[in-house]
Amino acid sequence: MTKKTAAAAALVLAVPLLGAAPAEAKPLAFGPCPFEGAECAELAVPLDERHPEHEIMISISRVRATGTPEEYRGALLVNPGGPGGSGLEYAVSKGAKLPEQVRRAYDIVGFDPRGVGRSAPLDCGDLGGLFQHPSPEPVPVGPDQERAHLDRLSAQARDCLRHNPNAAAMNTTSTARDMDRIRDALGEEELNFLGVSYGTYLGAAYAHEFPENVGRMVLDSVVSPDRWHDFDVLQAHAMLHQRDVLFDWIAARPDLGLGTTREEVRDTYTRARASLSSADDDFGAGARNAFGAGEFDNLVYKTLSRTERWRPFAEALRTYVGSGSTESLEPALPEPDPESRNYEAALRTVKCNDSARPTPEEVPADIRALRAADPHPILTGLEATTCAFWPNPAEPARLGHPDMPPVLLTQADHDPTTPLPGARRMQALLPGSRMITARNTYSHGVVASQNLPCVDDPTATYLLTGQLPDRNTTCPGPGLPT
Repeated sequence: MTKKTAAAAALVLAVPLLGAAPAEAKPLAFGPCPFEGAECAELAVPLDERHPEHEIMISISRVRATGTPEEYRGALLVNPGGPGGSGLEYAVSKGAKLPEQVRRAYDIVGFDPRGVGRSAPLDCGDLGGLFQHPSPEPVPVGPDQERAHLDRLSAQARDCLRHNPNAAAMNTTSTARDMDRIRDALGEEELNFLGVSYGTYLGAAYAHEFPENVGRMVLDSVVSPDRWHDFDVLQAHAMLHQRDVLFDWIAARPDLGLGTTREEVRDTYTRARASLSSADDDFGAGARNAFGAGEFDNLVYKTLSRTERWRPFAEALRTYVGSGSTESLEPALPEPDPESRNYEAALRTVKCNDSARPTPEEVPADIRALRAADPHPILTGLEATTCAFWPNPAEPARLGHPDMPPVLLTQADHDPTTPLPGARRMQALLPGSRMITARNTYSHGVVASQNLPCVDDPTATYLLTGQLPDRNTTCPGPGLPT
C-alpha cells in the first residue's frame, strides 16, 4: 500500500458512514476495445462496502498519450456528465478535442460509472410509461392532472426499485470510491480529473472522500451542490429565460418565418406545441402518432442547451407550421432502446440516492411556481421528482473538503443547464479554487467545446504545471449564433 493509500484509509475510517477506504487494486490489463484509438480493461469493485465479497465490474477505456516520455504527466480520468453518461467512448471523443499539449502529456482514461453502460447497467423497465409515445401532456394543470402526474412518478420509482434490488448501491459516493480504485489500479499517486456537468458533482464528491488524493482537477459547467430536486427546479427556471433568448433570436431572423417579435414567435411556438397534444390542430396534419407535446418539450430542452441547435430547431418548427409534418422534428429522448433506457434509469436512481428527497406536496407546488413564471414550462429536467416516492438515501453525497487542494472551475455565464449561481455555490465548498467564466456564452460545456483560447489555454497550463489563475477571471465568449 502506498503512503497516499494508507493516508486515505486512515481518513475515511474516521468518517462515520460506510467507513472503509478502497483496498489497493490490481493493475489493469488493457486489451482490445470497440472504440478506435482506445484500449479497454475491467476492474472488479465491491458492490457495497459493507459486503466486499459481492463485486461488480467497472469498464474502463484509455487513449495513450502521444508525446515523449519527458512530456508524460500520467492519467487524466474524464467523465461526461449525467448521471447516466457513458464514459468509454468519451475518452476518445473528448480526448480528440483537448489541447494538443494535454493529449501529448496525458493518457485520457474514460469509464462507465457503476449502473451505466457496461458497468452493471441499470434498467428500470417501463419507468412508469416513460417510453410510451406520444407521452401524456407533461405539464399538469389542476388537481386531477397533478394527481395523475404524481401517480406516474410513483410508478417510475416502483419500477426502478422492483427491477434493481441493488439500487441503493448506485450512488455518487460509491462511484467516487470506484474512481479511487481506478486511480490505484493505474498506478497513480493522485487522481487527475476532468468532469463535465454531473462530472463536476462527482469530482466534488471524490474530493470529499479522498482530499489528499486530489491531483489536477478541472470541473467544467458546474452543478449546484443543492439537493438534486432544487437543482432541477433552478435549471427549469433558467430554461425559461433561455427560451426567451431563443424567441428573440428567432424574431431577429424574418427568413425563419416564425414571427418578428418575441410575442409573435411565442404564439407560433405555443400553437404548434398545443397542436401536438390534439388530433385537431391548426396545421392540418391530424393525429401525431409518436410525437406529441412531451416529445416536443424534450426536443426544446436539448435545443436550449447548445446554441448550434437553435437554427435547426427553428427550421424544423417552420416546416411543421407550414406542412404539419413532424419528420424534421428529430425525436428526442427518452426512446426505448437499451442505451436510452439505461441512461434514464441511472439518471433517476443516482439522483434519488444522492440527496434528500422532495415531498409529494413539494412537487406540484414547484411546478405551479414554474407555471406562474410561464404557462408552458419545460419539465424535462425535473428527474428528481421521482425521488418523492423513493426511500431516503442511505449514503447522501458529500461535496468538497477543507483539506483538498485548490482546483479549476470553468463556466458559461448563461448556461441554462448548470446555471452560474449554482456553480458559485459549489465553488464555495472547494477552498481556494478558481473559476474562469466565459461571458456572453449560452451553451452548456466550455472546455474544449466552445473554441475559447481564454478558457482552453489556462486549463492546459493548469493540467500541465499545476498553476491556477491567481484569482477568479472572466473572458469574452462567442455570443449568440449568427
